[in-house]
Amino acid sequence: MRILLVEDDPELGPRLSERLERAGHAVDWVKSASAASNWPDLKLTAAIILDLGLPDGDGLDLLRHWRTKGENVPILILTARGNWRDKVEGLNSGADDFVVKPVRFEELLARLHALTRRGRGDADMVLRSGDLALHPIARSVMLGDVALDLSRLEFALLHLFLRRPGHIIGQNEILDQLYALEAERDRNAVEAHVSRLRRKIGRDRIRTIRGLGYRLVV
Repeated sequence: MRILLVEDDPELGPRLSERLERAGHAVDWVKSASAASNWPDLKLTAAIILDLGLPDGDGLDLLRHWRTKGENVPILILTARGNWRDKVEGLNSGADDFVVKPVRFEELLARLHALTRRGRGDADMVLRSGDLALHPIARSVMLGDVALDLSRLEFALLHLFLRRPGHIIGQNEILDQLYALEAERDRNAVEAHVSRLRRKIGRDRIRTIRGLGYRLVV
């Protein structure tokens, strides 16, 4: 899934971005409230990780700005502010979760997945299609009783298909979900990723809809 990280710490920002990308997510990292306030693609963003102590403003003001505009993307506050008043104010301002630094990455990742599941109304962590099962938090994929070894992008691509079973997903949407906004993109790479994924899960599971995109057969 695609995540917007709003964090000005020059050490934590790249380290967290790298860990999230290794976990199969596309990450857009911005370092200021001004850069985040008018982010162009919030509709394509699955979740936001928001620091409160930004160099050009308070993250709570940014949070209120988004909610006032009607943006309903799940927002997780990640901050060094740890007293109960900060937590209450953050949650009352529209945050979906509040995490105090430092936090183990595994906990942060689990909380992100919980937020996106609730946003989709999906209580079951495991995504299934026939004998194919994907566990987002464990980052594991099973085909029957066989564990599949998928690359980061193959896992992210399968995750996208399993969230939209039976729907046609275009190349542009796949690129939007797999890569950060500033990342170099290659439309020809989509076919290569799909081809490699087909070899691992079964060639007939993903159909090419000429001129439109791809569809996971259910």
